[in-house]
Amino acid sequence: MKFTKMHGLGNDYVYVNCFKEKIGNPPEAARILSDRHFGVGSDGLIMICPSEKADFEMEMYNADGSRGEMCGNGIRCVAKYVYDYGLTDKTNISVDTLGGVKYLDLTVKDGKAVLIKVDMGRPELKPERIPIVSGGDAVISEPIVVDGAIYRMTGVSMGNPHAVIFVDDVKGLELEAVGPKFENHERFPKRVNTEFARVIDRETVEMRVWERGSGETLACGTGACAVAVACILNGLTEDKVTVRLLGGDLLIEWDKEADKVYMTGPAEVVFDGEIQI
Repeated sequence: MKFTKMHGLGNDYVYVNCFKEKIGNPPEAARILSDRHFGVGSDGLIMICPSEKADFEMEMYNADGSRGEMCGNGIRCVAKYVYDYGLTDKTNISVDTLGGVKYLDLTVKDGKAVLIKVDMGRPELKPERIPIVSGGDAVISEPIVVDGAIYRMTGVSMGNPHAVIFVDDVKGLELEAVGPKFENHERFPKRVNTEFARVIDRETVEMRVWERGSGETLACGTGACAVAVACILNGLTEDKVTVRLLGGDLLIEWDKEADKVYMTGPAEVVFDGEIQI
């Protein structure tokens, strides 16, 4: 099977062109390919497929084989792949995901897509649709007890569930200890991606993320969108925010009038390869 390894700010996936390749058991393939010792090494598998709803379909699996609804860094890489590898010559494309159809604008330089702006759609704030167990109409700075400690979370779905926790120290956080306890907490029926964020100023915030099914990653595009929305909901930043992740920066804007979140960032090819699976 031929594949391409790509990353968006260090959030790396194995990409397979399913116009040409067939994968019989994607969850098992994701587990094998993602293994950083015995496989290719990645945060998961993304299959680029034909679609009846959009220009392309993105079928995404986490490193543990679980299906993911959406991946902001992953969808930027899909856009770069289909343009750079000649599946399209359009610079405005649509990609179908389990989180809905997303629309992307590509900035092209020397025949390659170098920057991708993604219309991530409307942030979902209703608890039952995220889903988060809560008695209110929205989860904004709501207390949650995890391992005996009280945190305040803001819940957002960007096609997948996110719980944003504001902390004073992002870098010193023992994420590997606390991350799994949030992910598997009883208040998250479908598990959750957890972002720990610190506001630097009205236009800048830094974050680390524990991704459902993958653990800590260098970047999470939907997570950065969720953090920006949470910052705005809590009155901490302006409507356009630079989100600093371990792998680099993303520019996130919440257009409240259109009720859409836009994410702009890079995508990179690491290498092409072939593997027996």
